[in-house]
Amino acid sequence: MGEGRSPAFYWLAAFFAAFVLFLYGPMIVIFILSFQGPTGGLTFPLNGLSTHWFERLWHGGGIVDISGAFERSLKLGLVVMILTVLLSLSAGLAFRKRFQGSDLLFFVAVASLIVPSIVTSLGIALEFRLLDDFIKNHGPEWLAGDLKTTMGTFTSGLGAHLTWTLPFGLLVMFAIFNRFDARYEEAARDLGATPWQSLRFVILPIILPSVIGVGLFGFTLSWDEIARSSQAMGEHNTLPMELQALTTTVTTPEIYALGTATTGVSFAVIALALFAIMLIRARQARYGSDAGQA
Repeated sequence: MGEGRSPAFYWLAAFFAAFVLFLYGPMIVIFILSFQGPTGGLTFPLNGLSTHWFERLWHGGGIVDISGAFERSLKLGLVVMILTVLLSLSAGLAFRKRFQGSDLLFFVAVASLIVPSIVTSLGIALEFRLLDDFIKNHGPEWLAGDLKTTMGTFTSGLGAHLTWTLPFGLLVMFAIFNRFDARYEEAARDLGATPWQSLRFVILPIILPSVIGVGLFGFTLSWDEIARSSQAMGEHNTLPMELQALTTTVTTPEIYALGTATTGVSFAVIALALFAIMLIRARQARYGSDAGQA
């Protein structure tokens, strides 16, 4: 007979359960309260059960532009995801061989992780205001005449989000390529493959789950970002910024409905990424089994 578990095990199990409840409890509460009835409030008990606040949220007409902010955040997140994958993959391939200034370039690329987000946002906003002044004072008339500002979702806003997503993508790709077995690529080159063919048919299929992970990082970090967006978005807000505005302008479960919707999008993206990774690994396992039988 095996010995029973020590009291320390149960203390640690209780502490872990409390930590999980502390971590996910607020999200569960918000999810439940978002289904309040039309006369419901921000606290328990529930006054009915309905989707009234979701319908009100998407019908618009409120103080903030939820549908427009949702569309902007979705488009921005997708663009950030694509650029994060492309730039991180390119940097990972380049850094496989050392070159002059590579260490300095690496530290410059990841330095934004240690700079306070609000400082980064203020710096980007100041940079674009200086650009606006330069264009208005020295630019051609056709450009300076009607220019209000160069700040916007896909200019300063995109740059602000990339300062947050790119360092994570770079660190992931550097870790992947540090463990990559170069013999696969050498074998492909010995068989006559060009560098492009080696990348397309050998390197990418092997690291594709990690590439999907980098894309997941890029989208979710952009989707939820608010501090770096606060000063850099120009005239139009992203969805997290509209959510912050709601918390200071209304006191209805519409806030919780918006929180549930945004969390649902994040979980949906994560689920799609995990499903894609499972398909890729199943396909690789099937090809490996077929090659072994051959």
